[in-house]
Amino acid sequence: MPGKIIVLPETLTHRIAAGEVVEKPASIVKELLENALDAGATEISVELEKGGCQAIRVVDNGEGIAPEDVPLAFTRHATSKIAVFEDLYRVRSFGFRGEALPSIASISRVEMVTRRAASPAGTRVIIEGGAIREQTDAGCPAGTSVRVSRIFETIPVRRKFLKGEMTEQGYCLDWITRLALARPEIRFRVSAGGRTLLNIPAAKDFAERIALTLGRDIWGQLVPAAGERDGAALKGFVSRPEFTRSSNAQIYLYVNGRFVKDYLLNHAVMTAFRRIIEPRRYPAAVLFLSVPPGDADVNVHPTKMEVRFRNPRGIYALIVEALGNAIGVGKGDTMRHHPPVADERAGSSAARNAYAARVEEALKRYRISSGPEKLFFGRPGASPPEKRLSPAAAISRDSRPETEQQEEKRRFSDLVYLGQVAGTYLVFSGEDGMVIVDQHAAHERILFEGLKRRAAETHGGAPGQRLLIPEVISLPPRDLSFLTESIPILEEAGMEVEAFGGDSVVVKAVPSFLSDAEVRMLIGDLISECMEGDSNLPLMERRERIFTALACRAAIKANRALRGPEVESLCRDLDALPRNATCPHGRPLMVAVSKGELEKLFKRR
Repeated sequence: MPGKIIVLPETLTHRIAAGEVVEKPASIVKELLENALDAGATEISVELEKGGCQAIRVVDNGEGIAPEDVPLAFTRHATSKIAVFEDLYRVRSFGFRGEALPSIASISRVEMVTRRAASPAGTRVIIEGGAIREQTDAGCPAGTSVRVSRIFETIPVRRKFLKGEMTEQGYCLDWITRLALARPEIRFRVSAGGRTLLNIPAAKDFAERIALTLGRDIWGQLVPAAGERDGAALKGFVSRPEFTRSSNAQIYLYVNGRFVKDYLLNHAVMTAFRRIIEPRRYPAAVLFLSVPPGDADVNVHPTKMEVRFRNPRGIYALIVEALGNAIGVGKGDTMRHHPPVADERAGSSAARNAYAARVEEALKRYRISSGPEKLFFGRPGASPPEKRLSPAAAISRDSRPETEQQEEKRRFSDLVYLGQVAGTYLVFSGEDGMVIVDQHAAHERILFEGLKRRAAETHGGAPGQRLLIPEVISLPPRDLSFLTESIPILEEAGMEVEAFGGDSVVVKAVPSFLSDAEVRMLIGDLISECMEGDSNLPLMERRERIFTALACRAAIKANRALRGPEVESLCRDLDALPRNATCPHGRPLMVAVSKGELEKLFKRR
């Protein structure tokens, strides 16, 4: 009887290894661009077909590959960057793992045309399923052209998990932007469907490259940051405290020229801004950290996105001090917030434990009674209201037809307002307990439903508040693409946005309830919140995400005291809604505590 353990065939192991390196079309773009950079290219062009899902072509003017080395370039673990194990800790180039080209070739069709400047003729090679099908001489300019097509043809299950074309194209643009920021001396051109998406000329320094890549608006908010400590050096730019975003998408971190996503570095950036910016807001930053090659291990993951430092505490302190000095925070102010950092893994573990504790506490505070108690209660002396659902039941039945939900409509105006707690929660009394309302979530639901109603009634756009002076805003390529595609939805909300040429849009009007908003920050937050996850959403889902972001931005904030008439108006508006148990994000906007639960808390039962 044969044993249970078998040795996998080479074709299968190659596909498994490819899955670690090639997650999506953007992974292919990243690896091909890094190869071009290692080849000394000064001009790189990228062509995307159907967002990179159908085909990707990368052309560079680098040194090219000799004819005898072309087959070796597609052999697993072949590389020109290392010869002995110790070289792994001395390499400053990108493509030293020797896995990118064979991994790409094992899941697609690859056609490469390459020539060294000293060679009279170039080489053309075609690889399908990891095997060389054709290799011939070819006339071509010096450099290398690689076209990858039939992507994930040998792994159809991976292809099924690709997102929409525009989303995958956005991921590709993200990687091109990351690499372009780190190499200002190189010209990048990107096209898709015959249209130029990105054309970044060579720049004289990082400052000029940031302005050309991320847009003049972000560049105008950045200040230089620099510092040195224990052989490590930091340089770059960080935003002023008054410029923030709702996500960390504008934080670009590099270690020895390589873009990374590292918990330790991100935490250090946020520590420098602690107690300076609002909670859940993020700065913009482009930071380049240089350390001796032996002090950082970037070879801990196939995608080379994670880093291990020999001296994490020193790196952490360097970033906090440099950024603190850049934004005008004293050393004592920043250093007192340092967490104990033994190494990155310990820091990550502590953060995960703290996060879990916060989640558990949040779940307790937002606990929704699922028992038989009533949700709302009438005023003392008033006629008892009809029986209503508990909050949990209301949420679980929120997907029922609207006609049924209307029959279960809840009333806030029948409650007795007692006061405000923690500047955020409105407390009401009823005949059988109390109800606590989150004022921000409640107002958010009101504004969201108002946007939907006006968009449906006007059939083309609600009137907005026109700006006295239109705002011209410069945006990165992916943000610009998303915003211009969303213009019809923005018009429904009362926001007038038009393409202004190049990398800019002009905002001429905003929704009336956002007339006091800072337009540039409003656009930045709208893009950050709506592009989380899959940005290639169905029209209705994208509309709701945009409406939710606008409502959240305009809703009453926490720690704002409300007067009695304002609370009454809020209750009347809630009563007029078709559904009023949750905010547009799906979180509960109220919690009911029955008299029985109160008696249990005070040991009366």
